[in-house]
Amino acid sequence: MGERTVGKRHQALRTTTTGAVSAALLAGTALGFAPTATATGTATGTTTDIRFVDIAGDGGTVLKANVVTPAGSDGTRRYPVIVLPTSWSMPQIEYLAQARKLAGAGYVVVSYNSRGFWQSGGNIEVAGPPDVADASKVIDWALANTPADPGRIGMAGVSYGAGISLLAAAHDKRVKAVVALSGWADLIDSIYSGRTQHLQAAAMLGGTGYLTGRPSPELQQTLKDFLASNLDKEDEMIAWGAKRSPAFQLDRINANGTAVMLGNAWGDTIFPPNQYASFYEKLTGPKRLEFRPGDHATAEATGLLGLPNDTWTNAHRWFDHHLKGADNGIDREQPVQLKSRAGGGYEGYPDWKSVGATERKIALADAQKVYANVDSGANGGIVMLSNTLDQFLKLPPVASIPLLPRSFAAVWQSERYDSVQRVRGTAKLHTTVTSTESSGTLVAYLYDVGPLGLGKLVSSAPYTFHGKAPGRPFAVDMELFSTSYDVPAGHRLALVVDTVDPLYIEHNPSGARLTFSSPSSDPSYVSVPLREK
Repeated sequence: MGERTVGKRHQALRTTTTGAVSAALLAGTALGFAPTATATGTATGTTTDIRFVDIAGDGGTVLKANVVTPAGSDGTRRYPVIVLPTSWSMPQIEYLAQARKLAGAGYVVVSYNSRGFWQSGGNIEVAGPPDVADASKVIDWALANTPADPGRIGMAGVSYGAGISLLAAAHDKRVKAVVALSGWADLIDSIYSGRTQHLQAAAMLGGTGYLTGRPSPELQQTLKDFLASNLDKEDEMIAWGAKRSPAFQLDRINANGTAVMLGNAWGDTIFPPNQYASFYEKLTGPKRLEFRPGDHATAEATGLLGLPNDTWTNAHRWFDHHLKGADNGIDREQPVQLKSRAGGGYEGYPDWKSVGATERKIALADAQKVYANVDSGANGGIVMLSNTLDQFLKLPPVASIPLLPRSFAAVWQSERYDSVQRVRGTAKLHTTVTSTESSGTLVAYLYDVGPLGLGKLVSSAPYTFHGKAPGRPFAVDMELFSTSYDVPAGHRLALVVDTVDPLYIEHNPSGARLTFSSPSSDPSYVSVPLREK
């Protein structure tokens, strides 16, 4: 990469961090979700029948699956069918609790292990064409081997299963309804937002992939180029991600008229909420968007255990209405449903743009200079951990704003607010940057600062630039990750910008300096979206 390579010290840090994240963070997945021995025959309960089967996927690849049918189904009637591709690295029993509930309510449910994972054949293709073709093959199998109704087909999934479900709906007109939970619409904007590699997210996905499956040669090379910051392959990697992104298949989904329900968590460190909200706004068919506190897949996790769960309750209602014609009122509710990180009930909105209808700007008037390569102490937390703590214990990442070293962190603060500020939606930063180097990375953080100066993280986002003329100012416009957060009366908001965050790969050459200014002709600011009172 020549001058594009960041220094040896940073490369070593990346390698060490990647290994540590892969080993430490991912071991829990293997231990907590190892599959049981595959059952054979039929287990009959009071409400459902369960079979474990092999299904021939694309090219004859064997997909390990389980089929749950309503008890007493004798072939004299047809039932709507739900197809559930498993999440990344999860075994085929992942959805069994929900499958039994759906079958008990009159659905045929077919859940299968995505190719390349566990006992299913093939390689991990990351929702590539073979995965999309597999979904259609599973539908074919269900129509031929179960009492499934060909006119009432739905798909659902968590994470990887969500992405495959959306892509399948774009390519298979038979899919009438989709519930996509904690998934992605734009893979590029998920793990490469702001042109910055999301290191911990990529390491987690890569590590679990190697641990529980067989990554394809294409995936291995793409992951290697991604983590090595190989800019020569950037266009190729973006094209690889676009092929796997439902956002790039939007016209197909809209043409098919698929009813799409999307659900995600505010703090999803794998697939941040912004890209889901953008995708939702462009859908033209029946649609619903739900955001709740939490991290990746934590909002729906209890439902996978069979416990009461709002996300899965609404998923069932979505299918009941769009596949059974049930008049359950879900079509008359506000289609955008949000739950604040501060707690309380759901807030309904007619569309996403109504969420942050009021904007309040914080001027960033003072020019500030920071030295790169040093973590100031402001950061976005740890993947899959920090936002889960925020969800259950109201403990987001924190930083002492007065103690942040100003040589490594630029800090601007608002006045103290005399009333609660209900932040809803996507904060946006506009500023002017001058760098001593042609490449660099900055990370912006928005904090809720209490009377003692302790800042609780409201939102953050990274931004990377390449090919800039050293010493020449350039404008930066970036979106922070969407959120819903209540800033108490008596507190203030602070914007902090530094250059290092363990969540991301940074591209600041050793000794680089960044200056943030606010020209009178183009003032710098952070725009904070607020809920209308």
